[in-house]
Amino acid sequence: MKSKMFKKLMAASLVAAMAVGMAGCGNTTTEGGASTEPAPAGTESAPAPAGTDSEPAPTDATVEPEPPKDGGYTVINDPATGKPYDLGGMEIIIRNWWAPAEAPEPQNEYEEARLEYREWAMETYNFTIKEAPMGDWGSAPQDFVDYVSTGGDEYNYVFTLRDDPAVTSGMAQGLMYDLSTLDCLDFTETKFTANKVHELYAGDGKIYAMNAGNSEPRTGMWFNKRLLTEAGIDPESIYDMQADGTWTWDAWTDMMDKVQRDVNNDGVIDVYGMDANYGVVVEQAVYSNGSEFVGLGSNGYEYKFEDPATVEALEWIHNVNKTYGLVRPADTTWEYYKEAFVNGYCAFCPDQAYMGNPGQPFFETTDEVGFVMFPKGPQAEDYTNCWTNNSLVIPACYDADRAWKVAFAWDLFSDPVPGYEDYIDLSAFRNGNFDARGVDETCLDMMSKGMVTYHALIPNLDMGEPFLWKFSQSADVVISELLESNRDAYKAWVEEANK
Repeated sequence: MKSKMFKKLMAASLVAAMAVGMAGCGNTTTEGGASTEPAPAGTESAPAPAGTDSEPAPTDATVEPEPPKDGGYTVINDPATGKPYDLGGMEIIIRNWWAPAEAPEPQNEYEEARLEYREWAMETYNFTIKEAPMGDWGSAPQDFVDYVSTGGDEYNYVFTLRDDPAVTSGMAQGLMYDLSTLDCLDFTETKFTANKVHELYAGDGKIYAMNAGNSEPRTGMWFNKRLLTEAGIDPESIYDMQADGTWTWDAWTDMMDKVQRDVNNDGVIDVYGMDANYGVVVEQAVYSNGSEFVGLGSNGYEYKFEDPATVEALEWIHNVNKTYGLVRPADTTWEYYKEAFVNGYCAFCPDQAYMGNPGQPFFETTDEVGFVMFPKGPQAEDYTNCWTNNSLVIPACYDADRAWKVAFAWDLFSDPVPGYEDYIDLSAFRNGNFDARGVDETCLDMMSKGMVTYHALIPNLDMGEPFLWKFSQSADVVISELLESNRDAYKAWVEEANK
């Protein structure tokens, strides 16, 4: 049934509108894998969305939209009746953990256009749909399992889940509806391919999860402009290298050679090259060399810890950590790197883009900072960051008619607002601790230069204490021995996931 007729919907009442639009669903980076070092006991809390909600209120324009060209919306008729599809007054709830209890009033022309379009869709097809906070970040996977396992109830849900092995287990147990069977969903549409969630949760020709919209920027490289300038480096040159493709591993270490120094000649290093959440920087080093820890091939998940590009990246980043990593005071926790960067103790800090958003750790820094993508390794063709987005699923306990209607309604709800299809929302970053090039060049590029990977979906595969945390806990770790010590268990868990 779908689908180019879904490339659609122009509003009669829209005036020549200001350009604003939607970014991808946000889950914070510490929820999506950034906090890969252990948190202090008793300090864990449910992460909040990364400065945005599933459809943030845009405030600035990147691309001017075309004004609406004709009157009315395009109606999708049921071939059986020749009239608009009738969902029979169905009420649908998109469950997540961040939506406000009451939908806020529109604050700008974009939000007015979005509300008008959604109200038209609900009236035309006879349904209601809304987002609602139900459960929390930690309970979301189990809430879903419990709902489906008990047969559901009278409510119609689209569940929002976080990146978690429980989602993979749910796929294996048949708890998620196969979305590929629903002809109202077209996974070749840009709103799906822009985040690739449906590729993560797929297998044997089936698709179990989805998301709509651009992916949130993830891990890049923060830098302190004052420290670079004092070392004789023009901070803008990093953006220039990013633009011309010469921002590489070697370029980064060359800069750290210059910036790391004993300023007052007392024999103690005063400015370090970098500090980081070492779990984050080790993962991103592998991605930046065109590799990953667990991939997906024609026969399922693939163990890639010992692929040559992965090993090369691990050896390199281990040497970087030993050579340029800030020596932390003995009484500090793994989170000290945030304080170190904010206060100008180190020139670089690889971390996620959301860290500079309002209310986040890098929102206020002692010095002016910049943000570029993580430098690329010798095996990579381009820069990349690993996208981590929430997955939306439909319970498998729904029958085919019910699942189709839920999907049809959600597809309308998640479509780009007519007249604003090409806009990319960067307002959260524009309002954060970013310079103009960090937003207009880096954050924008990170929405298109990204990848998805699979190790977080493998049940029992613990990347923390047995592997990633070793890079910060011991400067004497031998990569070959570390890989060997985990090989049998990791391979077994990957094989088990394939079953």
